[in-house]
Amino acid sequence: MLVILISGRGSNMQALVEAGLPVSAVISNRADAAGLEFARSRKIATAVVDHKKFATREAFDDALAKEIDRHKPRLVALAGFKRVLTPKFVAHYERRMLNIHPSLLPAFTGLDTHERALAAGVKLHGCTVHFVTAELDNGPIVIQAAVRVRAGESADALAAHVLKQEHVIYPRA
Repeated sequence: MLVILISGRGSNMQALVEAGLPVSAVISNRADAAGLEFARSRKIATAVVDHKKFATREAFDDALAKEIDRHKPRLVALAGFKRVLTPKFVAHYERRMLNIHPSLLPAFTGLDTHERALAAGVKLHGCTVHFVTAELDNGPIVIQAAVRVRAGESADALAAHVLKQEHVIYPRA
């Protein structure tokens, strides 16, 4: 079983669900995350653990882990989950937590990957599914997909091309 963590629309979560993977729950740190409604429409359990209700990252991560563990997942998938997780939390799910990142890691870790790829003049960009480790975007790589960067392409257009590949490779991971 799979538990998916989201913060927004959850398009990668939708790709995982539509691929027929056994999803036991979708959990968000935001009650207004649009992806929760999609999960509910598919009769998938949902929960919200609002990070704003906790004084520390550690307290939030402890509450989040309790909610995840209620569902006894074999894997946890981060799908647009916009929180940096504590080392203790990451260690709890060691080799059982995946993330999808919009670059060909190890290039362009962190945020604004498409803008930085364009500024660097790369000819190929893409996405990576990797195991989560305490070091941001640095875990063992599971699968990658590349897209050709088109001349004059905007960051938004590049992001859309990469997102299509994210939806293809995340279910395969």
